[in-house]
Amino acid sequence: MTILNAINWTVGPDIFHLGSLEVRWYGLFFAVGLLLLGPLVVWKIWKREALPEEWYEKLWWTILIATVVGARLGHCFFYDPLYYLQHPWEIFKIWEGGLASHGGAIGIIIGVWIYSKKVTHRSVLFTLDRLAVAVGLVAAMIRMGNLMNSEIFGRPTTLPWAFRFLRSPEYINLQTDLGVHPTAIYEALCYLLVFAVCLWLYWKRDAARRRPGLILGFFLLGVFLSRLLIESVKLVQEGWELQMIERIGLNQGQLLSIPFIVVGAWLLIRALVKPSRVVPPLAYDLKKQGKNSMEIEQILKQYHEKNEGKLSCKKDEPLTDAQKAAEKHQ
Repeated sequence: MTILNAINWTVGPDIFHLGSLEVRWYGLFFAVGLLLLGPLVVWKIWKREALPEEWYEKLWWTILIATVVGARLGHCFFYDPLYYLQHPWEIFKIWEGGLASHGGAIGIIIGVWIYSKKVTHRSVLFTLDRLAVAVGLVAAMIRMGNLMNSEIFGRPTTLPWAFRFLRSPEYINLQTDLGVHPTAIYEALCYLLVFAVCLWLYWKRDAARRRPGLILGFFLLGVFLSRLLIESVKLVQEGWELQMIERIGLNQGQLLSIPFIVVGAWLLIRALVKPSRVVPPLAYDLKKQGKNSMEIEQILKQYHEKNEGKLSCKKDEPLTDAQKAAEKHQ
């Protein structure tokens, strides 16, 4: 029987070859997201707030290393720990594939914690709120790379947008004429939606300065709640997850998503209930007032010296010039 309501996906994973060097779509999407689009979004944020360029440069080295190391270790120890503990040298063979987004997220959080201690000397939320704006876009690019690899797809379905991944051994082993859920596309669309909302929260609602934790909370909730739901139609990565589903009704990806969802909901509620009483002045607004670079630097320095480590100031404490300038724009 011929099934018409499915898309035959025959795209190869490689773009071209240079001798023995193979350039793949996954690597291209990963690089464009992590090395171009993500840094571009965060650079716009850095310029808007006149943050030190040195911080920016060190941040992206931190993120690059933390993402790759965290994602690789997450794959090794979340999905096949016994094998990698017995063959630890295999952990370094990252070119053979195997990255886990939950591990990448944990790696970024740890990396930003170290970065905050060593570089900015500000709260972890300060950096994560701004970084989260870009991460949804990066994650969507990576999922498009998964699509080009004909991987991370779901169970058979009769839906008209189902895909037949004809180059995938995993799909062929299903022995079905039906297409399957293109879950990489589902996730990419959800991540783009999260990116759009985070972008709106930052640029239109000024949430990073007015409600610390709101952007990060929404990001965690949006990304990992969508992951929790999409995993319900996705094929498991490892055979032992089938027994896990029988026991607790969740696979490994869903189980790992729950802590992120809980933390995201807590940050979201906390930010809505306890906004910052005093908002730091914005370099962009100070420029419109005619302030020169030295004056802006002095105002920002005065504010952060006064409010270092604080989300708000005491009600009876006199405001500095920087705080007065900030309240004027609230």
